[in-house]
Amino acid sequence: MTARAEILGYPKNAVEKMALIIAAVIMLIAIFGGFLAPHDPLLIDFRSKLEAPSWEHLMGKDGSGRDVLSRLLTGAQLTILSTFAVIAVVLVIGCSIGILSTFLGGWADNLLMRIADIWLGFPPLILALGFAAALGASLEAAIWALIFSWWPNYARLSRMITADILSQKYIASASALGVPTWRKVVFYIIPNAFDVLIIQLTLDISAVMLAISGLSFIGVGAQIPAPEWGAMIADGRNFVNTAWWVVAYPGLAIFVTALSFNIIGDMLRRELDPTLRRNT
Repeated sequence: MTARAEILGYPKNAVEKMALIIAAVIMLIAIFGGFLAPHDPLLIDFRSKLEAPSWEHLMGKDGSGRDVLSRLLTGAQLTILSTFAVIAVVLVIGCSIGILSTFLGGWADNLLMRIADIWLGFPPLILALGFAAALGASLEAAIWALIFSWWPNYARLSRMITADILSQKYIASASALGVPTWRKVVFYIIPNAFDVLIIQLTLDISAVMLAISGLSFIGVGAQIPAPEWGAMIADGRNFVNTAWWVVAYPGLAIFVTALSFNIIGDMLRRELDPTLRRNT
């Protein structure tokens, strides 16, 4: 039983199954949320602003009279797909730099890794905040800012994995047979690096999502009326004492999504990391 499962009071399998189900549901909402929304998420009706939850509006209305449930469902696409966009681009950029650095070696390797070290010297969210402020307040700016600040993690990780793989005897045999570099990358390095990278990717989903929502909350990410979860919380923070539902539901969506992917990441790390398997 993992520490998190003990805290929650459930067997670890039950917790992880629930996390997988929740993550799958959230992904489906991110894809089809716009079709599931019962009302127009951008429709303003000041006559019914801050209307409490009811059968017609299950999660109430915000300070501009917009339906919170519809905005939450539609906003899942902005928040989740933006997170996956950051992760996908960072994976390609970071791994390309890490693999290239290993094959180049020498001064080029040192130069690329020192640049990555300098980048890693700054907290990712602070660095992203600076980039986002320079690029202008928008969701696109927040996405690019996080890409600029997150790639060194994958560059370092992929370099370490590539160096370890290249030291194996089967790579020496492949080199002796004249196997070209691109075949080594495609057929040896990427498949053998998959386990470690998928663990890191899953753990980073929650971190990147929190960063995107955080940038939107402080005003340098998605802007109202865009139904992004962090922007929704920022828009409703002035009404938290009188209309709790405006902030509570998007905050709960962020919390549940981040926790689910974090649990899945821990599960994958336990199942795929050979050092952890040996210790269990």
